[in-house]
Amino acid sequence: GDRLYMVTFKRIDPFFVIDLADPAKPKILGKLKLPGYSDYLHPYDATHIIGVGKETGSNEWGGVSTKGIKLAIFDVSDVEHPTQVDKVEIGDPGSDSAVLSDHKAFLFDKGKNLLVIPARVVQNEAVAADTKVRVPRQNIWYGAYVCGLTPENGFVLKGTVQHGTGSDQYYYYGSSQNEVKR
Repeated sequence: GDRLYMVTFKRIDPFFVIDLADPAKPKILGKLKLPGYSDYLHPYDATHIIGVGKETGSNEWGGVSTKGIKLAIFDVSDVEHPTQVDKVEIGDPGSDSAVLSDHKAFLFDKGKNLLVIPARVVQNEAVAADTKVRVPRQNIWYGAYVCGLTPENGFVLKGTVQHGTGSDQYYYYGSSQNEVKR
């Protein structure tokens, strides 16, 4: 329609609501700044938008580092003051989803209250204080997350479908035979 929803990212996530009624003169109606970012935005209904991306946080060097997969739902009924209704973070740094680069990997059926995303979930285990190497050990889980989603209740985990586990080297999403693509 006449609305554009857009996310940019530098240190925090400005989620913009933009009026396109006059395409030659787009106008920012409202914005919301919050940690993290959304690589993919999908309409829930006329007043809510689903975001899939990464959570972020400050690192020890004063910069910003990505954390786990972030699912968010935004209320845009007040275009000047959009709000984040709910968010869920899945996994630790290194977690990833095919949805972040392929919108066809995103499954949403509002009528069935069903949202499914493929995921590579990293859980970092702390290293014992008496070890010489201080690199955390990564437990890696491959599969799909299945959630219910309504603006009233937010994200409700209905279950997961495991497709594999392991500690194979990770270069990019799709580099492991255990990963769910869609």
